[in-house]
Amino acid sequence: MRNNRINNNKKEELHRINEKIRVPQVRLVGENIEQGVYSTHEALKIADEKGLDLVEISPSADPPVCRITDYQKFLYQQKKKLKEQKAKTVKVVVKEIRFGPQTDDHDFNFKLKHAKSFLEEGCKVKAYVFFKGRSILFKEQGEVLLLRFATELEDFAKVDQLPQLEGKKMIIMLSPKKVQPKPKPVEDKPHKVKEAKPKTEEKATTESEGETQTQDTPAAE
Repeated sequence: MRNNRINNNKKEELHRINEKIRVPQVRLVGENIEQGVYSTHEALKIADEKGLDLVEISPSADPPVCRITDYQKFLYQQKKKLKEQKAKTVKVVVKEIRFGPQTDDHDFNFKLKHAKSFLEEGCKVKAYVFFKGRSILFKEQGEVLLLRFATELEDFAKVDQLPQLEGKKMIIMLSPKKVQPKPKPVEDKPHKVKEAKPKTEEKATTESEGETQTQDTPAAE
């Protein structure tokens, strides 16, 4: 039954299965079996009795680890798991902003505005000062500019890398801060004062009548 189960050579290349496993013994894992070390012949016999495949999942172990399972189902689960892992992977986008060592305030503020929008979108920002020719003499000025840039963005970003000279560029790396949600204001609920309930008219009348009756009753002689 195992021989008819797998016919795709490309799939067989992913794992050694069934008769492709030629080591003397294996460590078995899987559902509804007693886990432990078995001879490969015995492991194949157990898989055959269950109508399943013997799949080598950890060839580098000593002895290799094999699972008794439906290989087609096993491949599907592996593919599904890989797809879920890729979906959870966050893609980091890095936006670059270039300055010159003599950048004026207007250009600085213009690029600062762009940096804020990039950070709000969740992108990292790589800002650098490019030194052309003899302008490398102004590297300290470039460092001051980048530190000012980081200070202006301190509400939006954290510094991953302080200004560092790499060739003709002085680079600073910034990543967006996680914005903490503001707590909702607690509204003061008005305190309800219970008012005393007045006596009903019926009860008041009854009491009044009782007093009248007492006063009209003649004294015993």
